[in-house]
Amino acid sequence: MSEREKILGRIREALTVAAPRPGQAGHHGSAGASHTNRTPSLSGDARQWLPLVGQTVEERFALFRKQATELKAEFYLAKGTGEFAKLLVELRDVDGWKKVGAHRGELTDVACRALDLPVCHTDRQYEARELESCDAGITECDALVAQTGSVLVTSRSAGGRALSVLPPHHVVLARREQMVGDLTEAFELLKKKYGASYPSFISFITGPSRTGDIERILVLGAHGPKRLSILCY
Repeated sequence: MSEREKILGRIREALTVAAPRPGQAGHHGSAGASHTNRTPSLSGDARQWLPLVGQTVEERFALFRKQATELKAEFYLAKGTGEFAKLLVELRDVDGWKKVGAHRGELTDVACRALDLPVCHTDRQYEARELESCDAGITECDALVAQTGSVLVTSRSAGGRALSVLPPHHVVLARREQMVGDLTEAFELLKKKYGASYPSFISFITGPSRTGDIERILVLGAHGPKRLSILCY
């Protein structure tokens, strides 16, 4: 018997063994065998296994700030649109921005007026090289997730797929009412907001891009923005 025939024979033998149904475990028997050892049901509220996120808005913002800061992101909570615009201008001046990428939106339009810089708008035709040359990409978001310190963005809320990835500095603009407690609440928000017409791109951004593949040394900006700033009012 050739090696090829041996391999095919093992595949045929494996295909006669029934795989367990989801939510079941135990040894495999012959085809059609029942599986009596069942794993615990997870059909209840999954939050009982997840970290607490706090009951009040203040507790959730405190948790989000803690999680985001530990993940090397910057979080700014402004008291109003005036302070919101001032924080953006300070980022521009400290980092020496010359051009930014953005999309049309209520918050991004306010930001672009305050910054008074050339803008590459991604919700109209643009060249990838033009976006790559921007010092920062400014986007809105769908939600902030207190549990993980993550920003939830979609292709509809954040100006497409590239804007939050290509520029070296991603600046996220959010409103206080966009804070949610956990991932379960975030997915519930998406379902309510988009229904069956889900965006083509959904992402939870948790800190700036990073990798530790080389000698376990953390390197920021390996596969995306090196810096993440979140501004909320």
